Amino acid sequence: MMLALLLTLLLQTPDTTEVLKGSVVTAYRQPDKVIPAQALQGEQLQRLNALSVADAIRYFSGVQIKDYGGIGGLKTINVRSMGTQHVGVFYDGIQLGNAQNGQIDLGKYSLENLESVTLYNGQKGTAVQSAKDYASASAVYLRTRTPVFQDGRRTNLKATLAGGSFGTVNPSVLWEQKLGEKVSNSFNAEYLYTTGKYKFTYRKLNGYDTTAVRQNGDVRAFRIEEGLHGRIPDGNWKLKLYFYDSERGYPGAFVREEPGKFRHEDRQWDTDFFAQGSLYKELGDWHLNASFKYAYDYLHYRSDPRLDVSTMYVDNRYRQQEAYASVAQEYRITNWWDVDLAVDYQFNTLDADLVNFVYPSRHTVLSALSSSLRWEKLKLQGSLLYTFVDDKAREAGAAAESRHHWTPTAVLQLIPFRDKNLSFRAFYKRIFRMPTLNDLYYTFIGNKYLKPEFTTQYDAGLTWDKNWARGLFRRVELTVDAYYNEVENKIIATPASNQFQWTMVNLGLVRIRGVDAAVGTLLALGPVTTSVRLTYTYQKAQDFTDPSSPWYGGQIPYIPWHSGSAVAGFDWKGWHLNYSFIYTGERYEAVANIPENYAQPWYTSDLSLSREFPLGAHSLKGTLEVNNLFNQQYEVVQCYPMPGTNFRLILSWIL
Repeated sequence: MMLALLLTLLLQTPDTTEVLKGSVVTAYRQPDKVIPAQALQGEQLQRLNALSVADAIRYFSGVQIKDYGGIGGLKTINVRSMGTQHVGVFYDGIQLGNAQNGQIDLGKYSLENLESVTLYNGQKGTAVQSAKDYASASAVYLRTRTPVFQDGRRTNLKATLAGGSFGTVNPSVLWEQKLGEKVSNSFNAEYLYTTGKYKFTYRKLNGYDTTAVRQNGDVRAFRIEEGLHGRIPDGNWKLKLYFYDSERGYPGAFVREEPGKFRHEDRQWDTDFFAQGSLYKELGDWHLNASFKYAYDYLHYRSDPRLDVSTMYVDNRYRQQEAYASVAQEYRITNWWDVDLAVDYQFNTLDADLVNFVYPSRHTVLSALSSSLRWEKLKLQGSLLYTFVDDKAREAGAAAESRHHWTPTAVLQLIPFRDKNLSFRAFYKRIFRMPTLNDLYYTFIGNKYLKPEFTTQYDAGLTWDKNWARGLFRRVELTVDAYYNEVENKIIATPASNQFQWTMVNLGLVRIRGVDAAVGTLLALGPVTTSVRLTYTYQKAQDFTDPSSPWYGGQIPYIPWHSGSAVAGFDWKGWHLNYSFIYTGERYEAVANIPENYAQPWYTSDLSLSREFPLGAHSLKGTLEVNNLFNQQYEVVQCYPMPGTNFRLILSWIL
């Protein structure tokens, strides 16, 4: 399939299906909305050399992934330099939550059962969406497979065994069963084990290059997903159960001056569970979407200075619970004018075995009113989001004061010509994020008087695409966006009475100017079909926090001025060759833009070759991956070296 930037939005209701060489890809009806998206789906998603969601999202423009090394390292996403907490991550349309620290570890989510990964800047803007969909500066949507049965079949079965470098073993099974004409079941289980040990090269202080082995990066993870999918007249419903359990080591920072001194024995245990469901129904011009969720997350973190003298002793357990419900509705006044109203309620609790912990809970109510106007050449959309947050604590006076804010969004799309190959767009969005429970209440660190962070986004861009029935080029898609963002009341940590006690304060003001560009092509070279996708990002993200600082106006940490990616796929007589390239330019690793904090550019190249072989009524698919083909020695985060050249072999038996 073509690896290209998708410029349309996805609805929940499947409209058509396409069979691609033994795999079923579900396409979705394209709604008449105005905000484009970057997406990878179906076969193009599976062909990337990607183990987790974080690996796939690296290929989107305007994105930075913070990777703390290896398979077991924490992986978080930052979009257009506004911060991890300003990115909403949605799983089958319902947001993944972490009220404790606001960060979603994308390394915990596998691609095995995913149908698509989509990134929206601003907001999704699809009809009958929840109020949560309006409540983030940008959003990532992860959509799992919807069972599709061909030729009267009632069962789909896929068993996969993957293995490779670092002692990695990764078996999984996907079983889909048709339970009736309108109900189907989907079961997916996956296990992952890796030692996480890999060699890397470093330069000794005032010395020579040498090699060390990354330690304490082992992972044992087990995931189960169970889903029920049903159709009703003019609608559908879904139920999902999700369970994840893991133990992992955190390899920690590598100190060049004294290699081997710090063994980094930090360990983390996670147990996550959620149950969620949704119902979509059309009643003439009135459409309804209702959803609910309950989630329980357990985290145990241990750090022992007897094993690693660079750390303090920590042995804490955290338990989060979340209850969520949403009702969204749309009324089509005319064929060119829609009005949408959504109301969400969420309740969070956090328990921890910390000294003097206040045991906070949080009530959140969101309400969004939006409207869309559509004419032949002009489309307009506007929304107004109301957010109310009320915290409680066991100790009187320990909770932060209640907050409520109104935040607007306005979107425009102009199609100047009848052939609709060229379109212009612009949007304005203001949004805020409430401080996390850690920001407000973490013992000796939290500050209940923190103000929310506010972001303001301006974006203007264009899209052009063209199809040809003959010739070398069969399709070309081009998108370019220029944007300006501001983050106000940035929450940062500063030292308090000593270096071991910090506190959270509002100090930051960050201004971001940037350009995102992407081009995708489909070429026919005789029997060879070739698809190419290129992305480029320029960002100038400046810190204007303190005018008296010598670093005032400098580039913020870990944001490169230039970055980009390339993906090329070649199909020939059932063979699939895929090449992927990622480039991150020069940047600084601290607020002080000085030579000591300068970080060199890095790049990686990945290569994969796959083929599906028929075995009677079944088939066997084999894939060989070579990652970091040229053994690039690099660090995404300072002192967290990444793996060199490594391999993965994947065998899938498909019934």
